[in-house]
Amino acid sequence: MSQNTPGHSRGLKKTHKATIAGVAALGAAALTLSLVPGNGSTETEPQALNTSQRMAWSYDANAPQAKALAASVADQHTTIGLQAKLDAAAKAKAQAAVKAKAVQAAKVKAAAKAKADAAAKKAAAQAKAAAKAKAAAKAKAAAKKRAATTTAASRSVTRTPVFANNLDGWIREALHIMDKHNIPGTYNGLHKNIMRESSGNPYAINNWDINAINGVPSKGLLQVIYPTFKAYHVKGTKFDQYDPVANIVAAANYAADRYGSIDNVNSAY
Repeated sequence: MSQNTPGHSRGLKKTHKATIAGVAALGAAALTLSLVPGNGSTETEPQALNTSQRMAWSYDANAPQAKALAASVADQHTTIGLQAKLDAAAKAKAQAAVKAKAVQAAKVKAAAKAKADAAAKKAAAQAKAAAKAKAAAKAKAAAKKRAATTTAASRSVTRTPVFANNLDGWIREALHIMDKHNIPGTYNGLHKNIMRESSGNPYAINNWDINAINGVPSKGLLQVIYPTFKAYHVKGTKFDQYDPVANIVAAANYAADRYGSIDNVNSAY
């Protein structure tokens, strides 16, 4: 009697089991046939058999029963083989379906990632373009502002005349400033009062009248005392009583407040 190797189990497949069953059935049929005498007798008592009898009782493969049994076994083999093929095909189909599902999932995941990457790239490009456009707009606005400032400065320089450093130039510059501050007065009105008060000397000073006695002598082209000069000084001119333009503008501003215009002054004021 053979023994199995320890730790090793020999299992039988369905095909093996079916084959063994078929062989067993064939053996049983052969045994049945061997018990039937050649003359069809069904004696139950064992009898001594001679050589010719033993040959008559032997299995006949061409017997209809044997052929039917062999055909049945063959059909079983065919059926089992077909079933095995069907099982293998179903298993392969299931494995292919699992693999196809995994591939499809991978494709979906890759497509989603590609879509997300494209969206992120597009958003980054849009943000970059927006920042660039904003910077360009800011630079353009700054350039426009500088250009406007430069233009205004140029116009201011262009419109501001250059005045001579003499009585005529001082009167004309004073009139230019008076016009900006809406202080009335004419060239002739200023000139006649200047000639009467100082004879055109910007450093003229009165040291003998009541103002001088009070410690505030009249000074400059239009002989303005310090309190009057301080009160009627016009911003943008020098804060200096002896400065010819500042003196004229402050005196004209005082005369406009008290007399309506320097043109209305014809004597000491």
